[in-house]
Formats: sequence, C-alpha cells, structure tokens
Amino acid sequence: MKPLKPFISNAARQFRLFVSRPDRTVWLPLSAAALVLILFTANIYQSAPGTWADELGFTGHDDYVVIDDASKEVKPSIHNKTVLSGESLYTILTSNGLTPTEVNAVTRQLKGSFSIRGFKPGQRYELEKGASGDFRRFTYFQDRAVTIHIEREYENGDMKVRRDAKEYENRTAAIEGTVSESLSRELASMERSGLMRPLRKLFASQVNFRRDIKPGTKFRILFEEKWLDDEFISTGKVLAAELSVARKQYSAYRFTDSNGDTAYYDDNGNRLDERKTAQFIQPCNFKRISSGFGYRIHPIHRTRHFHGGVDMAASTGTPVKAIADGVVIFRGRKGGAGNMITVRHSGGYHSQYLHLSRYAPKAGNGSKVRQGEVIGYVGSTGTSTGPHLDFRMIHNNKPINPVTALAMSKPEPGLSRRERNKLLAEISVLKAQLENNRILVAETAKKQAPVM
Repeated sequence: MKPLKPFISNAARQFRLFVSRPDRTVWLPLSAAALVLILFTANIYQSAPGTWADELGFTGHDDYVVIDDASKEVKPSIHNKTVLSGESLYTILTSNGLTPTEVNAVTRQLKGSFSIRGFKPGQRYELEKGASGDFRRFTYFQDRAVTIHIEREYENGDMKVRRDAKEYENRTAAIEGTVSESLSRELASMERSGLMRPLRKLFASQVNFRRDIKPGTKFRILFEEKWLDDEFISTGKVLAAELSVARKQYSAYRFTDSNGDTAYYDDNGNRLDERKTAQFIQPCNFKRISSGFGYRIHPIHRTRHFHGGVDMAASTGTPVKAIADGVVIFRGRKGGAGNMITVRHSGGYHSQYLHLSRYAPKAGNGSKVRQGEVIGYVGSTGTSTGPHLDFRMIHNNKPINPVTALAMSKPEPGLSRRERNKLLAEISVLKAQLENNRILVAETAKKQAPVM
C-alpha cells in the first residue's frame, strides 16, 4: 500500500492544474466533489481498525470488553461493640488504625461536643472498616439523643467529627398523692424518683424530710418532663409543689422576674431560697468594736501578735446567734479562747465564737443550727479583760476580716410592686394547674394515664 501523504500531495497538484484551465468554470463543481471524495477515502484509510483507542481502551471488534461489576466489590465491614473496662477512646482508635497524631486531631474537634466522663464500660459504639481492614468510621452512641461520628474523608484522608443530636420535647405533667411509707417510695411507684432531689432542695429551710415526712403527708407537684419521640427520658424543672405536713401547708412556685432571675416563692410571695436574706447576719448586739482584725498589742501579754477576729464589746449574757445555717463541729473549752463554738457553713466558711459564758442547750457538737438561732451567750472566759465576743470567720482555712464579710452579705432587694403583682398572678395560674384534675402524667410507655 502506497504512503498516504504523497498520494494526497499529487492529487492536490493535479487539482490546481485542472482549475487553471480556461474551461474550469464548467468543471469546478465536479472537481470540488472529487476532492471531498478523496479526503473521505483518506480518512477511512487513516482510521483503519487497530490504529486508535477510545476512552475505555477499545481498538477494534476483536478486542475483549471488560465489564465493570460493582456487585462483586467487597463491601466494608461494620462491627457493633461495647466499651470494655480499661478501654478509652484513645486506645480504641489507635488499635483500629489511627495514628496518635490523628487521634489528637480528633480530640481537638471533639471539644464541646463530647464528655469524656460519659465514655465508660458498657456504652455502645460502631466500627466500620474497608475491605483491606483500613479505618473508615467510628460511631459512638453517647446517649439516647446524641451520637458522635468520627470519619475518614474519602478525598483527602483527613479525620472529621460529626455530631448528631435529637431535640428533646418538654411536656408539663402533674402528680399528687399521699405518703404511705416514705415520699421517695411514693415517687418511685409513680416512676418519678427524679423529683425527690429538687423537692428536698426547695423545702430544705422549712421541712426536715427524714423527720417530718410521715405516712399521711400529702403532696402535689407540677413539673416538666423530657421526652424523645415517644420515650420518657427524665423529669425536668419543678414548676410548683405543695406539701401538707402535720396540718401545716408548705408551697413553692417558680417565677422569673423581668431581669431573668428565677426563684421559688411561697403563697404570700416570699422568696424561699437563702438569697432572700443576708448570707451572714450579725452574731450579737454589741456596743462597739473594741479590737479589730489584724496585728495588735495584746491587752494582757503586751506583745504584738496577729488577732484573727474582732472583739465585740457587749454585756455578759447577751445572746450570740449563728450567722448562717450550719453544723456545730466544736463546742468546748479551748485554752485562752475560753468557752468556744465553731460552726461549719456552706461555701467553705467557718465561724468561731470565743469567751462565751455558757452555751445554748440545742447547740451541741454535731447539731444543725439555723441562721439567727441562739447558740451561746457573751462572757469573759479564757484570757480576757472583760465581757465581749471574740468573733472570727474563716474561708477555705484562711482567716478573713469578719467586718468586711458581714458588710458584703447584705440582703438582696425584694421585688417591686409591679413584679410582685406579676408573681401573685403567676402563682394563681400554677395553683389552677395543680387543681386541674385533667392534667396527665405520662407513663414511660407510649400511653398516658391520669393520676389525679
């Protein structure tokens, strides 16, 4: 077969000679048609089978065609497991192919969406690996609402964290009943044990739950519950509660003022928690501060030393009161301090009362005392030049100036008249909800059952 290029060159030269003839006008259309036929033939000649390949590598009808079959591809493996004792997120991820650097990158992304305290034995997780055993995905079921996914991106191999969270639904419910054995057992029988702790906190300053709650005590509670789809999750905040203890009524109603401050109030609109009064009150009625806090010349020993309290000059027998709720952890004679009482308060505070003439009968070692309760009386026992109360305060094991501490714990201002009217209106609404016997409490199953 002759080479194609000389053949085309010769044909083109003959065509030029032909069209230069005087009678070319007649033959010009025929010549153009002939040229098209020549080029078409040349194209067929150049594209003969076996001389080119398509995008799949096919070159001719004799080639074997490879058909891709995705159904034969090995699928990734998925394993459902539980966290074992001694395992951590780090050990699980590194033992399944992640490098320490990748785990550190994952840990940084997990901040704010994952609580390491919730990673404990028995928790479920899912592990996905590729056909060759390479890591693809780790899914941790943190709780019934939150799922954490740790995945390797297909494009660049980077580790990414994704958090899926379902929204809880808040439902309002109410229960009432009469205690037959204990309030905790009564609530447990209604599958609402989670209400016990907030109730104790609400009425802590009014009711001793161990001593006062007896068979026959009546209760009514209006509260919120958390649900996930049709599954009961937990009890939420208490909206209103009423206790009838030994023919005495106690109540607590939730109210949020215009400043966003939420608290509980009784029927008369009085705030229940400790913030309705000063954190600390004056320990006694005194005439003057005869000796301050800090370094001084001791009135008897005439030496310079540190005075860890303030001396409140007062007459012998003046009642001495507990500055806040607490527990008496020491009552007795203490060297130069004479008769002394030490009370432990919440928040890391202690108060000490020195040189007492005598103690109140109820203020024994280990006894609980209320703010304002008389625990002893001013005297001059121990190393003393006259009747006074040496009053001391300690915070986190360090002495602090009692005068400063007392001055900084003034009572919070009460509600304005307008806010108080809103509070009383809200209390009326909550009472009506408690008295409405059509309010239902949802069972842990999908159905609801009336309990009033």
